Amino acid sequence: MSQAVTEPVSAAASMPAAVAAPGLRFNPKYLPLAATISLFVAMATLGSVFYSGFFSAQVFLNLLIDNAFLVIIAVGMTFVILSGGIDLSVGSVVALTTMVSAALVEHHGWSPAAVIPLVLAMGTAFGAFMGFLIERFRLQPFIVTLAGMFLARGLCYLISVDSISITNEFYSEVSQLRIPLWADASLSVSAVIAVVVLLAAVFIAHCTPFGRAVYAVGGNEQSALLMGLPVRGTLIGVYTLSGFCSALAGVIFTFYMLSGYGLHATGLELDAIAAVVIGGTLLSGGVGYVAGTLFGVLMLGIIQTLISFDGTLSSWWTRIVVGVLLFVFCLLQRLLANRPPKPS
Repeated sequence: MSQAVTEPVSAAASMPAAVAAPGLRFNPKYLPLAATISLFVAMATLGSVFYSGFFSAQVFLNLLIDNAFLVIIAVGMTFVILSGGIDLSVGSVVALTTMVSAALVEHHGWSPAAVIPLVLAMGTAFGAFMGFLIERFRLQPFIVTLAGMFLARGLCYLISVDSISITNEFYSEVSQLRIPLWADASLSVSAVIAVVVLLAAVFIAHCTPFGRAVYAVGGNEQSALLMGLPVRGTLIGVYTLSGFCSALAGVIFTFYMLSGYGLHATGLELDAIAAVVIGGTLLSGGVGYVAGTLFGVLMLGIIQTLISFDGTLSSWWTRIVVGVLLFVFCLLQRLLANRPPKPS
């Protein structure tokens, strides 16, 4: 995390910050986030100009409704990447959550009130176990979470190789329930949960010791150790949080699909990483914004919506555009990282 440096200059001290230091009005580290927001606004404007019916409250709310599970996963991924790690298991944990939920509800007659806490605890424990292995044995997060990805996906097929449809009344009602906002605009329960998770994550990242420790560990783990920060607990904590978010996203995904299947959420971990990077978080760790991750997810959503409104383009154009954006944002991050500091 960057620290503001002040000089005891009496003349400057008596002036507003924007006047005393005009060169510090905009910190370059905010450039990726500003670029993401500007690009999102530009795409929304173009869509409103070229496609009839695009500029409506419900169209934009649908971006959140259709991607609520991705918002929750990306929030957990943001903390992991901020700490300097990576989590490739999130998509598989989502699939495992749907399979366990469907099997217990449909085949064993369990109540959703018992199933949902169980799968949330399962995902949290799974993430904590990977975090423990990474911290205790100093293993590479890429390898550990890759193993977790294969393990969780394989466990899905031990339950069933086929899709399990969910006919439970509770799941059906929640999937169809809409919360009215104004006029004809409404939000789903899943979208409301995603917003609550996002707001909680912003608070945790910026207003708690754990959040400050995550930034410090991602910036320089050795310096964090010298500062007396709980590096071990922080590393385990971010993967525990990611596991919880993955399981919660799995519950949301179950409401969305009304089924459990081992192939659910295939490649979702890559979408989450893309959203985090496009949202302005550095892959090297230490710099990023949970709120920016929301715009990263909305960026993916608006690309899909524009292609849908066009009607002549293949859905694969979504991947092409996202790939180009990732190249651009990775290059932008590298340029900012290599930028020499301004002389004081």
